[in-house]
Amino acid sequence: MASPTVSSGSSRPGNPVLRRTVTSATATDSESSAAVSPSDSPRHSASSTSLSSLSSVDMNEPAPATKSTSSPYANLVDTNGNPFTPPDYTIKDIRDAIPKHCFERSAIRGWSYILRDMACLATTFYLAHNFVTPEYVPSKPVRAVLWGLYTVLQGLFGTGLWVIAHECGHQAFSPSRLINDSTGWLLHSALFVPYFSWQISHSKHHKATAHIERDMVFNPKTRQEYATRIGRMAHELTELAEETPIVTLLMLIGQQLVGWPNYLMTNVTGHNFHERQREGRGKGKRNGFGGGVNHFDPSSPIFENKDAKLIILSDIGILLNLALQVYLGNRFGWTNTLVWFWVPWLWVNHWLVAITFLQHTDPSIPHYTPEEWNFVRGAGATIDREMGFIGRHLLHGIIETHVLHHYISTIPFYNADEATEAIKPVMGRHYRSDTKDGPVGFIRALYRSARMCQWVEPAAGAEGPGKGVLFFRNRNGLGVPPAPMKAE
Repeated sequence: MASPTVSSGSSRPGNPVLRRTVTSATATDSESSAAVSPSDSPRHSASSTSLSSLSSVDMNEPAPATKSTSSPYANLVDTNGNPFTPPDYTIKDIRDAIPKHCFERSAIRGWSYILRDMACLATTFYLAHNFVTPEYVPSKPVRAVLWGLYTVLQGLFGTGLWVIAHECGHQAFSPSRLINDSTGWLLHSALFVPYFSWQISHSKHHKATAHIERDMVFNPKTRQEYATRIGRMAHELTELAEETPIVTLLMLIGQQLVGWPNYLMTNVTGHNFHERQREGRGKGKRNGFGGGVNHFDPSSPIFENKDAKLIILSDIGILLNLALQVYLGNRFGWTNTLVWFWVPWLWVNHWLVAITFLQHTDPSIPHYTPEEWNFVRGAGATIDREMGFIGRHLLHGIIETHVLHHYISTIPFYNADEATEAIKPVMGRHYRSDTKDGPVGFIRALYRSARMCQWVEPAAGAEGPGKGVLFFRNRNGLGVPPAPMKAE
């Protein structure tokens, strides 16, 4: 796919991979209100992203590049070459745009979806176990293909249950915290997810989305960090040959295969500023194996002292499921349980990582330094994508309505489509979506984002506060090139 090339200091739009469309934004829940108030969301002077310009925005073309000497955010361009200024609406604008009934939650309706997903799991197992046999399917290769299809379907249905447990963690499942947490604990424990532990870290992710020093998931490397990782100086990145496609592919395979358990065990992709933990639990601790940062140890700096009982309860859920899987493996044979449960579980992990990665990694998405971050800006630094029937029905819309979810995470998924449409006029061109080619486009975006989004840095030509807005860049010659730097 052709990508834009913009010279240093230029704001000329290229041939964007993703075009921003006129859309809208939503309100925030208790998590977001704890992070920032409407008054903390500054309104900047009129710019190419101001609400007053929405009537003239072409929904199919990127906004024209404008260079305003009065704006502290002039000369900012994303990786696609599109001009950028931070959002200037408030949380109140978003919340007020959403119909009140969208906030209504129902445990009965939520459980109806759980029972539906469980029925799909049971039916698929029954059909495969009883009919994908030598008696009915004599061909061994055909049986192998059918059992492979079984694992894919079970993975999708299991991911649907994972999404509902995620709703429980946000208190979007019902008005009752007891119902939410007990339901979420059962579902997530069955999928080897430490429910309360992840609920805590995920809440912190929502409170610091796109904050370069506080975000808890898919927090990108800075230019200096990326250069250090590959054993280079930051100024040398503009001189390196591109990363070979096979390296990108192997990285993606590893990410999709073990990315989720690796995150739980080592906090990979989360921030690494644990020395700042206010209770002093992060001293000497770092991300990585043996670094003391994980989702299972109550003393991990991800948590606080008051969370210890919840972490232990989460661990108990994991251990109970592990005991169950050991029993089933010994009782029915490990080869059988490998196909029945463990391979579908790997598919669940794949979908979880793919969904999260693409919600927060895209050439159009900015990140912010502490000085320039606020909740409105961070929550808007996400993107909706499209997975068709699979996404909207089997995965309960988690892919298609994620922007709304970051503004107000207590809206249940079955009301999220309506709420998303309601916030689009508020967000204007700051609403991001990439829906081209549906599921095929979603999978293609995995490779494209991995190639284009290797680190973040200020835009070339950024001045003053604009230097605190960071954009993805890469060494692969795709999109806007990295800014030239003097030798250190």
